[in-house]
Amino acid sequence: MNDLVDVAVVGAGPYGLSLAAHLRRAGVSHRQFGLPMHLWRAHMPRGMFLKSQGFASNLSDPDGAHTLRNFCLETGKRYADYGIPVSLRDFLDYGDWFQQGRGLEVEERLVADIAQRPGWFELVLDDGQRVDARQVVVAVGVEHFPRIPEVLAELPAELCTHSSAHQDLSGFDGQDVIVVGAGQSALETAALLHENGACTRLVARTPRLNWNGYPLLPDRPWWRRVREPEAGLGSGLSTWFYSERPAWFRHLPEQVRVQRARTALGPAGGWWLRERVEGCFPVHVGHRLDWAKPTGDQVRLGVRAGGQVREFTADHVICATGYPPSLSSLPMVGRALRSSIALVGGTPRVDADFESSVPGLYFTGPLVAPSHGPVMRFVYGADYAVRRITARVERSSTRPLVVGGAG
Repeated sequence: MNDLVDVAVVGAGPYGLSLAAHLRRAGVSHRQFGLPMHLWRAHMPRGMFLKSQGFASNLSDPDGAHTLRNFCLETGKRYADYGIPVSLRDFLDYGDWFQQGRGLEVEERLVADIAQRPGWFELVLDDGQRVDARQVVVAVGVEHFPRIPEVLAELPAELCTHSSAHQDLSGFDGQDVIVVGAGQSALETAALLHENGACTRLVARTPRLNWNGYPLLPDRPWWRRVREPEAGLGSGLSTWFYSERPAWFRHLPEQVRVQRARTALGPAGGWWLRERVEGCFPVHVGHRLDWAKPTGDQVRLGVRAGGQVREFTADHVICATGYPPSLSSLPMVGRALRSSIALVGGTPRVDADFESSVPGLYFTGPLVAPSHGPVMRFVYGADYAVRRITARVERSSTRPLVVGGAG
């Protein structure tokens, strides 16, 4: 057996970095694997802004010193708790600042496999190295879950891609591009394509586009704050519930949790994006994809609207159609381990402290939204999750190692 570490953290995005900061502060021995902020660095388009407010975009810091506000004050960036969108560039720089400020040592290698052993776990890295850990926390983002609609799935990558495949949309200058979807990703991708010289069209099955309202004033009368509270994921009582009470959410009936994890807070554009979409390029709402065919170096789409099928032609189709999480899509969780993990809605069923049915194996982030609610799909959920996990692994990290039993 290699030197045994108490916790192996798989992932180095907002959840993984937040967890490592708390484990380091608690004195829990750990190793962290992944590429820091890789999803945000490699799978988000240049020029993007976060949808969340500034106060809701913090990584979780044990003592509250490494907030986005403090980063912006130190580096001279524009910042406000409400009303100033956070740019992707600033958020990436903030992630680097957080990692350096907290002294986090991320081993920039990927975990290829996690195997359960008697009393511990064995991780195989992408370079073949093996690492042993008493406990494992899988804190990956959505990069493993991009969804392309079935009707488009057989198109070649030259003609159809997921929005996560593009860092730089300026390469579509002068091309005809159709964006499929109606959420923030679709709307912002379409706006950026248009602003980078593409002939852009948006196609969405929803009957109309939805837009989030302007942030509510924090000093509005108390009775208005009670009726429509402003929370981490937006305003309103239901949004407050999803944002601030994940411990309550997990007591809802399973079917309700699965459905709300998938549909709550969806699809809508940020208030600041609206003027960059409306009247700027064609938007076809109430249109469902019927068929798709490659034609030379272009793609033809049959789109059903009002009982009739229209035909669109484009040089490329970009699907901004979400990231439905599924345990089966995680490459590092092999079939043997996966078969031991109880599921809810295709995702790991985790307890109040994010531990799965396999003792010592934890999951957090978007993958556990059906257990802890939609807040797990956002950076804002990291603080709640990592504090629960840290407290749990801190209690169990000193348990004696049990060796033996079935392999």
